[in-house]
Amino acid sequence: MSFENQLEQLGLILPNPAKPAGSYKPCLIVDNIAYISGQGPLLEDGSFAKGVIGKDIDIETGQKHAQKCGLAILSALKNEIGDLNKVDQLIKITGFVNCTSDFTQQPLVINGCSDLMKEVFGDKGVHARAAVGVNSLPLGFTVEIEAIFKIRL
Repeated sequence: MSFENQLEQLGLILPNPAKPAGSYKPCLIVDNIAYISGQGPLLEDGSFAKGVIGKDIDIETGQKHAQKCGLAILSALKNEIGDLNKVDQLIKITGFVNCTSDFTQQPLVINGCSDLMKEVFGDKGVHARAAVGVNSLPLGFTVEIEAIFKIRL
């Protein structure tokens, strides 16, 4: 089954690619590696989920926001390469969680993105990862995630 069909079967729709909030490219290809810039939790109305996990956002909502980051990652990737079936392997994601200083469940939050990638890509979606807590993210995002993919050109 194609990765595009898998998204459809999961009932997931990729958002329109987010516009860069600074001087960078959302996706940069070097050789056969696609580097996806940090993506925020893009909501259906084009805005981003904002807040602090452990204060005004719970873990389950944070996981949903991480999944939205994952969908934004896939949107940026597809916008650059045209077809998600060109993915050979998701290599790594790095997740940043806007959280209180005593919050220690960042890995559970970032699982929202990791689980999505495994559901879409199967074994090719299993990746290396970092999950980091921070005291602030751009535009007040709850979560920001970047990714590295090996692709076929």
